[in-house]
Amino acid sequence: MVPIRDNNPTSITPYVTYGLIAANILAFLYEASLPPQQLDAFFHLAAIIPRELSASFAGIPVNQPVPEWATLITSQFLHGGLLHLGGNMLFLWIFGNNVEDRLGHFKFLFFYLACGVLAGLAQWFFSQSSSIPSLGASGAIAGVMGAYIIRFPTAEVLTLIPLGFYFPAVRLPAFYFLGFWFLQQAAYGVASLEARINIGMESGGIAYWAHAGGFVFGAILGPILGLFKDDSQQEYL
Repeated sequence: MVPIRDNNPTSITPYVTYGLIAANILAFLYEASLPPQQLDAFFHLAAIIPRELSASFAGIPVNQPVPEWATLITSQFLHGGLLHLGGNMLFLWIFGNNVEDRLGHFKFLFFYLACGVLAGLAQWFFSQSSSIPSLGASGAIAGVMGAYIIRFPTAEVLTLIPLGFYFPAVRLPAFYFLGFWFLQQAAYGVASLEARINIGMESGGIAYWAHAGGFVFGAILGPILGLFKDDSQQEYL
């Protein structure tokens, strides 16, 4: 299912959401300017390498100019291809503005980055010995989606549903659209624990535990930061 837009207006200009989208696009343009060998080296430097993160947590030096803990943030702005970038930015565009509207600009930025860090740690927990880079904004955006579903469960999301060569557009409540997405990520994450062939980040694919973890952390952290405050209590810093 592919979301097109929601019917949930905002009362502010979501500068942070726009800024995050711009930052991700600029980072991708930089990636695209690098030759393959330099790009691999850049990913190894700025993406999460679970094995190296495990070593750093154990106090073992990994001889990287960027501290391994910092990759929990830098990895959020890297993408493995145009479709990876485009899909993530579409979800951030649709759902980010409303969460920013409720939290305020400063809190939303903190919320977004914190969800990305926690999502990265969730994926690391299930693949601590992996040497494959983990990167992308999807963990942070999953956190945004987790906050959105509990704050705006009945907001309608115009969605394309692929049925062979036919793609009807239907309006789905956010509860169903985002709930199905979360259950799908969690199911694939559980399957990856027992599958004989590796699923997800272990094969360089989708980091399902980052998605599921980010979603849960977003649903928890959003209310803590004021997701359900009245309009009169909002702070737009």
